[in-house]
Amino acid sequence: MVETPEPGFEEANLRPAGAVVTASDVEAWFVHEVLPLETALMQFLRRNWRNESEIADLRQDVYVRVFEAAQKEIPEQPRHFVFTTARNLLIDRVRKESVVPIDAVTDLEALGVAMEAPSQDRSIMAREELRKLQSALDRLPQKYRDVVILRRVEGLNGRQIALRLGISESAVSKHIDAGMRALADLFYGEPTDLRRKS
Repeated sequence: MVETPEPGFEEANLRPAGAVVTASDVEAWFVHEVLPLETALMQFLRRNWRNESEIADLRQDVYVRVFEAAQKEIPEQPRHFVFTTARNLLIDRVRKESVVPIDAVTDLEALGVAMEAPSQDRSIMAREELRKLQSALDRLPQKYRDVVILRRVEGLNGRQIALRLGISESAVSKHIDAGMRALADLFYGEPTDLRRKS
């Protein structure tokens, strides 16, 4: 089946560069080129913005920006233009937020947002906290340390840990609970030597 282009769309594409773009040209272009991209656009927005309640508004903001830009000059590569506009909108939203929740954006690196390097004081404090955490981990009984590292550092689930260590899933659960409590006590509370209790 051959698609019939919207009336006026061919004329918009045949206009010489710099020619005046009419409102009907932009509307025809938008309906024919931009609206069919909505499914892909929504997937892009959902993948890169976690607040589901804002996705429809973001889509509308993208449409407004694309339509307004097309009134000046209709882009030659609509798909690229729409997704570049969406990406820039997300970056603008992140920059305008005074405090960005950790889950606001899935992948800031993919959006190309420059991250500020931590100050020297913060780097020193972070290194000190890491040393303190490593010291606390080293003081945990081996069975707790292994389970805590596999769960919290490597991200394994209870079944995977049980298989790797050759223990039951209920033992894994008990070790994680006891290990995390002991780790919190060591990290935040009075230092004690837990190795004697294992």
